[in-house]
Amino acid sequence: MTPRKLYEEAVELLKQLIQTQSFSKEESNTAAIIAHFLEEHRVSIYREQHNVWAFNKYYDASRPTILLNSHHDTVKPNPSWTRNPFEAAIEEDKLFGLGSNDAGGCLVSLIAAFMHFYERKDLKYNLVLAATAEEEISGRNGIELILPQLGTLEAAIVGEPTEMQLAIAEKGLLVLDCEAKGKAGHAAREEGLNAIYEALPDIQWFQQYKFQKESEYLGPVKMSVTMVQAGTQHNVVPDSCHFTVDVRLTDAYTMEEVMEVIEQHVKAEVKPRSMRLKPSSIPLVHPLVQAGIRMGRQTYGSPTTSDQALLSVPSLKLGPGFSGRSHMADEFIYVSEIEEGIKLYIELLEQVV
Repeated sequence: MTPRKLYEEAVELLKQLIQTQSFSKEESNTAAIIAHFLEEHRVSIYREQHNVWAFNKYYDASRPTILLNSHHDTVKPNPSWTRNPFEAAIEEDKLFGLGSNDAGGCLVSLIAAFMHFYERKDLKYNLVLAATAEEEISGRNGIELILPQLGTLEAAIVGEPTEMQLAIAEKGLLVLDCEAKGKAGHAAREEGLNAIYEALPDIQWFQQYKFQKESEYLGPVKMSVTMVQAGTQHNVVPDSCHFTVDVRLTDAYTMEEVMEVIEQHVKAEVKPRSMRLKPSSIPLVHPLVQAGIRMGRQTYGSPTTSDQALLSVPSLKLGPGFSGRSHMADEFIYVSEIEEGIKLYIELLEQVV
C-alpha cells in the first residue's frame, strides 16, 4: 500500500476502535476488529484472550526479532466529558474519542508500519506486531500473557504518545499498602493509642526522604502518599490507619533496594502490591535510538508507566500524540500526528531492519 493508503486505513481503523467500548478486561470486541483488519489484508494472526499478534510473512527464526507493541484497552471516561466518548468525530485536524490519543493513534500507526514491512523478503530482523489488553491496569492478561509465544526478542518499540520523541527510559511503579497499628479507646478519655498519630512520622518520612542516587534520564525516585483511611466514628480512637504510597522508581535502584530502604525507616507494616512494574530503558547506542537521533528526534526519560515495565529486553517508547491528553475529558489526537507517526515509524525501522 502507498503511504497515503496506509494512513487512510489507519484512521478508519482508529475510528472503529473508538466507537467500540474496550475498558480494561472488556476488550474482546476491539480485539476482533483488529484481527479482522489484519486478516482482510491476508496477515496470519494469533489470538489469546483479548491479545492479537502477527509475525512478518517471511519470519525466519534464525534472525533477531523486534516487537512492535501497543494496547487497545482504555480507561473509563471521566465525568468531565462534554462529548460522546464513543463517537469518533473529526473536526478540522482533530479526531476526538476515548482512546484516540492513549493509545489508539499509536496502535494504528504501528499496524500501518507493520503492514509496510509485512511482505518484505530482505529484512535483517523479524517483526512481531502485538495489540494487547489490560495495559491501563497493568493486568496479567495483556502483554505478559503472550510474551512466551512471541519468540526470542532482541528489542521492542512500545507505542505510547510521546510526540514521536524517543523515550529511552521509563520509571517503574511500586504501589505500597501500609498499616500503622494502635489501640482503640474512647476519644473523651486518655486511653488507647491513636493509629493516625502512629502513621504520621511514616507519612512525613515518605514526603521528605531523598534517595541519594539520581538517574541521568529519570531523575530521583519519587514517593507520594496518595490515600489514607482510618477510624470508624468521631469518638473512637482508631486502632488502625491504612495509607497507600505511590513510588516511581528509576534505573538507579532495583525494586529490592528501594524496598530495603523503606523497611529500614518505616515503622508501619508495608506490603507491595506487585514487584512486576520495573524501570526500563534502552542504551543510547542502540540502533533504534541512533536511527531516531539521525532523524532529529530528541531523547528523554518518561515518568509514566507502560507495558515497557513488563519487558525484559531493551525497549523504546515512541508514538504519535501527546501524553498530557491521555485520560483527559474530550480526548483527541491530531490526524496529522497519525500521518507523521506512520512515516516516522517506517523511516526509523527502514534504517534498522
